[in-house]
Amino acid sequence: MNYFVTGIDTDSGKTLVSAILCEAVGFDYWKPVQSGFPKDSDTIKSLSPRTKIHPEQYVLHTPASPHASAKIDGVHISLDALSLPQQDGLVIEGAGGCLVPLNDSNFVIDLFPKLNAEIILVADLYLGSINHTLLSANLLRTRNYRVKGIVFNGPSTPESERIILHHTQYPCILRIEKEKEITSATIKKYSDQLRKNLS
Repeated sequence: MNYFVTGIDTDSGKTLVSAILCEAVGFDYWKPVQSGFPKDSDTIKSLSPRTKIHPEQYVLHTPASPHASAKIDGVHISLDALSLPQQDGLVIEGAGGCLVPLNDSNFVIDLFPKLNAEIILVADLYLGSINHTLLSANLLRTRNYRVKGIVFNGPSTPESERIILHHTQYPCILRIEKEKEITSATIKKYSDQLRKNLS
């Protein structure tokens, strides 16, 4: 079993959730496509030092949508060339949200069938996040992809959370508060909560 962490926008908190998830379940970490530096795998390494990290398949230099960054680097991102690490138990972090383009034909969501993973959707709570979360959930539902649950990231907005859970029917598997500082201790605190909610 693998987990794929995707978000409703670029800064939803996917890397933070990936670190918490790796710590909670003891899985390895892999980000297939990295655009820009510092690499998210470096953040995982600093926050969850025990986590084994697999090298990215594509490392692109410009912090932009992967299709644009790849074009600048003269690279073509190919789903057919994607090689999943031979590891039972991976936390896989996507790039941006579900419909971030990888090339002229494929989006991040097109990775899912190749990865044998349950999806964890990360929603940061801001004005407009209800719409973005429900659009993402609707897309996942129309594709019949398996969603383990949703993580809310940021200051609690109870009515936004309630209506999102009502319409998606996803379980909330974690709520992450606005933290002044993110450290290994922060990761440990939330990993203990997440582990209970995943069992």
